[in-house]
Amino acid sequence: MSSFKDLRIVDNFYQTSLFFPMPVVLVSTLTEDGKTTCGPYSLVQPFYIAGKDYYAMMLCCRNSSNTAQNLIARKKCVINFLPDDRKTFKEIVRLGWPGDTPDEKMKDFKFDFEPGLRAEADPKGTYPLVIKQAFQAMECTWVDTLENCENTPLLKEGEDHYVQDSYHDFNGITSPYGAHFVLRVDKILMKDKYYNAIINGVKGRDFPPCPVDYGYRDSKNFWYHKHRRMIPELLPVRATTVASVRYAADRIDPSIKFTDDACEKIVNVPRIFLPTVLKGCIKWAKENNVTTITAKEMDIINDKRSKEKKK
Repeated sequence: MSSFKDLRIVDNFYQTSLFFPMPVVLVSTLTEDGKTTCGPYSLVQPFYIAGKDYYAMMLCCRNSSNTAQNLIARKKCVINFLPDDRKTFKEIVRLGWPGDTPDEKMKDFKFDFEPGLRAEADPKGTYPLVIKQAFQAMECTWVDTLENCENTPLLKEGEDHYVQDSYHDFNGITSPYGAHFVLRVDKILMKDKYYNAIINGVKGRDFPPCPVDYGYRDSKNFWYHKHRRMIPELLPVRATTVASVRYAADRIDPSIKFTDDACEKIVNVPRIFLPTVLKGCIKWAKENNVTTITAKEMDIINDKRSKEKKK
């Protein structure tokens, strides 16, 4: 006999039928008159993470929300990650009341805004502002060309959900009540402390105090978990051999040679990922007119933020 009970799956199952840990963010979008408004979300996750010509997040929300309508109309948003603080979280929860207009939401807004990096690079453009108190933020654009969402209509005044003959599968309006937005990541903004930690090597004390929403809510409370100190756990080491790394590299492209010390740099890469890593090294070598990859070149390749360090 199973030790588990069969819990009925109902609407908003991640809130009503599960304890599901998620991030807590405020999404900034632009209103029709060019003002920045914010709404809290937890259903936001990485979507395209490798192998494409851009990276993307997925945002799931109510299709009649201010955020959804603003994204449909003006495409741009900022995903703001706020630190764990009781007053901060209280304001995040306040901003989540459904049905409030942007003016009502933002009337007593407790945070400060500043321009993002996209606005600095394109002074003539119009972009949502970034919350200054955020420890990191992602400036994004809705990829409305996926599933031919370019002509998605806005809700008519007085409507609270979409009535259509059909709905998209994963982008745009996906049901009479829900919407999914594939958001291209244009910029990742990071405050100095956490930027330096990622560039120079992260330790337990370097993680930002990020609140975690457990999804579940009752008729009275919205529950979340306060940040605790991060605890490291060593990865298992299953090193391959230098000879097997070189054998795999020669089979991919014998025109690019790897020295022993270069192969030594990637002996800990899991075997299933080794071809992908080697292809990336070979691609870099050809782009940089390198025919033999040594430990020096591997250090450059492995340091994905080498250009930022040089700056």
